[in-house]
Amino acid sequence: MAFTTLISVEETAAHLKDPRWVICDCRHDLADHSAGYRAYRAGHIPGARFLHLDADLSGPKTGLNGRHPLPHPATFGLRLAALGISNDSQVVAYDESGGVYASRLWWMLRWVGHARVAVLDGGWQTWTRAKLPFTVEQPAVEPGSFSIRPQPRLAVDSALLQASLGERSTLVLDARSGDRYRGENESLDPVAGHIPGAVNRFFRLNLGDDGRFKAPTALKAEFAALLDGHAPADIVHQCGSGVTACHNLLAMEVAGLEGSRLYPGSWSEWVSDRRRPVATGAAP
Repeated sequence: MAFTTLISVEETAAHLKDPRWVICDCRHDLADHSAGYRAYRAGHIPGARFLHLDADLSGPKTGLNGRHPLPHPATFGLRLAALGISNDSQVVAYDESGGVYASRLWWMLRWVGHARVAVLDGGWQTWTRAKLPFTVEQPAVEPGSFSIRPQPRLAVDSALLQASLGERSTLVLDARSGDRYRGENESLDPVAGHIPGAVNRFFRLNLGDDGRFKAPTALKAEFAALLDGHAPADIVHQCGSGVTACHNLLAMEVAGLEGSRLYPGSWSEWVSDRRRPVATGAAP
C-alpha cells in the first residue's frame, strides 16, 4: 500500500525496520536556522534523515526569485539519492510545526515525480506523546537510485500567474495569516499586501486542536466555501515564500480536492518586481 497524503504515527512505527521506507526530519525555525538540526541531534525518529529548508529544500537566491526558490530538479534528485531514497521508496516527512516544512518536501517529491510520500500527521509531538521510540544516532545511509520525472504542471510561474489575474479560470489562495494578507503587518518581505484577487486561507486552519489535520469531510467543506465553485485545477496556492502554501495544497488533497497548483516564488518573489500589482485590505 502506498501512502500519498498523510500517515499515522502508528503506521510509521510499524515500518521502522522496512528498508523500503525512508523517514525525513524536516524540522525548522525561520527565526533560528540551526534549530532544526539541533533538535534532530537531540533526538529523532529512528532511521530519520535530516533535510534543511534552506540547504536541501531550496535553491540559490537571486534577489528576484523569492526567499525559498526551488532547486533545480536534477540537483534535488541527486540529494534525494544521497539520502537513500529510490523511486520505489515510501517516504515519510515530519516536523514539529504542524506539517509546514514536511509538506514542502511532500510537494517537492511530487514535483519530481515521486508520489509515494506522506506527511506524518501530528508530527514529532504526536510521535513523542505516543511514547514511540526515538534516538540520537544518525543512520548509516546507502545511496539510493532516484531518477527524476519532472511534473512542471504542478507549478505556476509569476508570468503565467500575472497573465491570469482577473480571469475566472484562476483563483489564488494565500496561506499567510490574515494580518499579513491584508497588509497590516509584514515583517518578512519589503512590501505588505496580497496578490490582487487572492483569497485568504491561513494554513493553520487545516489543523485541529490536537495538531493533526482535520477530517477530510471538514476540510472539504471549508475549502468548498472558499473556492466559490472553482475546480481544484483552477486553484493556485501561494504564501510568503512557497512553503506554507504546500500545507493548503496538501489539505486539499486530503479532502479529495486533487489537482491544484503551487506558485513557488509566492509573495517574496512577486514583490521583487515593483511593477507587479499589489492589493491591501480584506477580500471584496
